[in-house]
Amino acid sequence: MSSHNRIILASGSPRRRQLLAEAGLNFECAESGVEERRRPDECARDYALRMAREKASEVSRRVPDAIVIGADTIVECGGEILEKPADADDARRMLAKLSGRAHLVVTAFAIFAAGRMIESDAVESRVFFRPLSDAEIGDYIATGEPFDKAGAYGIQGIGGGFIERVDGPQDNVMGLPVRSVMAALARAGAVGSA
Repeated sequence: MSSHNRIILASGSPRRRQLLAEAGLNFECAESGVEERRRPDECARDYALRMAREKASEVSRRVPDAIVIGADTIVECGGEILEKPADADDARRMLAKLSGRAHLVVTAFAIFAAGRMIESDAVESRVFFRPLSDAEIGDYIATGEPFDKAGAYGIQGIGGGFIERVDGPQDNVMGLPVRSVMAALARAGAVGSA
């Protein structure tokens, strides 16, 4: 593969788009349309990997001449997978659960070409929230920020103020472990090695 490959991000996430653009990658975006549905007893890592692979596979099937990157982010706290909140009550429940404790953020990525997987991996970060008051949670929900985000918060937005520390890559919590993805693309010959 040459470094002149067409690269497609199989995601509509503005955060993933921003992270890859900041890394200097020239790419297009195409949403996969794959439904995100967890299988019974599927752990966060397995769920994230399967979704990343399914998204990349679907777009690669449609555009076989491109290198396709799929990704998925899963938040797990106390054994519970916290997906995007269904409504304000669900967001309130999630944020109350995260308050004052650590949780795991797993972002998996998969790289496909010509309908075949080249590489995939899952990167983990541990995020520590400070205690949140009911009023803080209510005010945050009123901003609308929690609704399109796993775990009901965005580290790059107002929700970043809830975080005491992150063990692991911070961009992973935003939705894409850029260093790992760029290294995988380099190994695939899709970009020049750093």
